[in-house]
Amino acid sequence: MKLGVNLSYQGAAELAVAAERLGYDVALAPEGYRSDAASVLGLVAGRTERIALGSAVMQIPARSPALAALTAATLQSLSGGRFRLGLGVSNPDVSEGWYGVPFAQPLARTREYVEIVRRALTGEPVRYEGRHYRLPSSGSGAAPLHVITEPAGAPVPVYLGAVGPGNLALAGEIADGWIGVFAAPDQVAESVAHIEAGRARAGRPLAGFDVMPCLATAIGEDTDGCVDRLRAHYAYLMGIGAPERNFYIALATRLGFGAQAAEVGRLAGEGDRAGAAAAVPAGFVELTALTGPVDRVAARMRQYAEAGVTTLGIMISSMAGSTEERISVLEGAMAALDRSGVRG
Repeated sequence: MKLGVNLSYQGAAELAVAAERLGYDVALAPEGYRSDAASVLGLVAGRTERIALGSAVMQIPARSPALAALTAATLQSLSGGRFRLGLGVSNPDVSEGWYGVPFAQPLARTREYVEIVRRALTGEPVRYEGRHYRLPSSGSGAAPLHVITEPAGAPVPVYLGAVGPGNLALAGEIADGWIGVFAAPDQVAESVAHIEAGRARAGRPLAGFDVMPCLATAIGEDTDGCVDRLRAHYAYLMGIGAPERNFYIALATRLGFGAQAAEVGRLAGEGDRAGAAAAVPAGFVELTALTGPVDRVAARMRQYAEAGVTTLGIMISSMAGSTEERISVLEGAMAALDRSGVRG
């Protein structure tokens, strides 16, 4: 198993340089309320030499497939062939509220989107007649999509952020990797089973597919204190949009924390961020994060490796703190991987 680092835009270059020095496999840039992924990765590409770069994830409703392909080709060229394109449909509130894009039929839209992006990244002109995307637009005599960025390295791998069984199977079928969040080891094993079904549908083995859940991480001798340092991050994600449509609240509910998750959603919706953070159930954090001393984290890493994880994303973006404190977490996580006995 390898490690990735999920960056914050604050101190992104310094954190990526430290991760590269420590032997991390990939630096990931999230996309949401605080920053876009492409800008952060462009900065990191210019400050690093070896570490792979990945979007985790670029929001499908935010970009046409043509722009996603052009961005991917540019970052692949700027980084000397180190880029991995992570894509995701986000959630109904972001898709419809931010971008005015209907959320209906997300799997069908994702399938068409990835097909167009992959074709465009070959450097050939793209004409496409799908249910959701048509290039050129119907009746138009416009020139087709044509990305002519000079290629660098191997073809860009495509990852999908996915939660539900159908989306996980789709990731297995059409992508090269999966990006997950808030995933306990048992859930990862279930997700891998769905991914494997998708791989079988495409006539491909699971071997070579990158299983990469990203976990909030805080390392220190005081486990309870580490949990507390992650509460605000959990409350932020559980407060996105309407509680009844929030993926993270649904996940907490499936893990047995329904009442507490509903309270987090209510308080976040009322603007009480401190109250929402305090209401995040500690058990939910401990199940779905890496917290506590190095040896405890090492034991958890073994559980994730046994569940089928090939790359474990360390979400230092989830912990408030200085760049130096976050680098310390990176050092602790790598020490834990070394002690775990599952380092690949």
